[in-house]
Amino acid sequence: MKAIKAITLSLGDLDKPVISKYQFGLILHNIYSKKVYKGEPINLQKDSGEGTDFNKYLNLLLDEGVLSPHKNLSNIFTLLGRSGGDPEDIACTVDPFCYVSHLSAMSYHGLTERMPSKLFISSPSVNAWRTFAKEKMRKDLKEDFDKYCENGLPKLVRTKMRKINKTEIHCVNSKHLGAYKNVKGRPLRVSTMGRTFLDMLRNPELCGGINNVLDVFNEYGKKHLRLITDDIDKNGSPIDKIRAGYILNEYLGIDNNKVINDWSSLAQRGGSRKLDPSSEYIAEWSDKWKLSLNVFRSNG
Repeated sequence: MKAIKAITLSLGDLDKPVISKYQFGLILHNIYSKKVYKGEPINLQKDSGEGTDFNKYLNLLLDEGVLSPHKNLSNIFTLLGRSGGDPEDIACTVDPFCYVSHLSAMSYHGLTERMPSKLFISSPSVNAWRTFAKEKMRKDLKEDFDKYCENGLPKLVRTKMRKINKTEIHCVNSKHLGAYKNVKGRPLRVSTMGRTFLDMLRNPELCGGINNVLDVFNEYGKKHLRLITDDIDKNGSPIDKIRAGYILNEYLGIDNNKVINDWSSLAQRGGSRKLDPSSEYIAEWSDKWKLSLNVFRSNG
């Protein structure tokens, strides 16, 4: 079997809507190192592919229309015969460390009827992303990592995603490592239910605004109480717990929950602790939670 045929068949085996240069480099590396595709020998003399081989086969497949450059994303390619794919699936393929979050995650979980005009995703900070990328490459390539890099094959690098097809992308680069779940049968990753509620407290402006957040807590807070308190208690900062405590305790009237009641010990006067971190401070307080209630509330 010729190498070009093995590469083309390997591309057909992918269950992803797009492919990056790094993913193409992995395919090329595996074909050169194994010289076999599903039991059939591949006609290759060299033991490892190099940058020149990568460019040759990539250009061949581009010329034949098997691959096409993605119209929005640099160094990303669509595959012949594949549907364009949903923006969220493409985003999670292009960035292996991102996940759908904020208003987009709320919509996925059925927490809001607001249809986000943008796709909200979360991804690690620049330095953390580079660390994760190197770790992933070492895991993918194992003992061949050094040889792969020395041969000039493409590394896993971050692709800027401002727009995917017609959908604008809003990426939150957070120091907080997210909790997400993988969606079966898709490359999609979505923040867990508990983390979605925590994100609402941290960035209500990315979740339809504080009034939408309060509406969601009002409708679904008791239903998902254990998931909410578990995530916030483990991963939330003191101010996250104060905001959650106020909403769950005073706004929803939950007064017999030990975890929530314990959070009240974190309340303290002074500073500018606000229910809505994205809005101005006002001098209306919760005496118990020592929190500025800087939002017009209409419970019920």
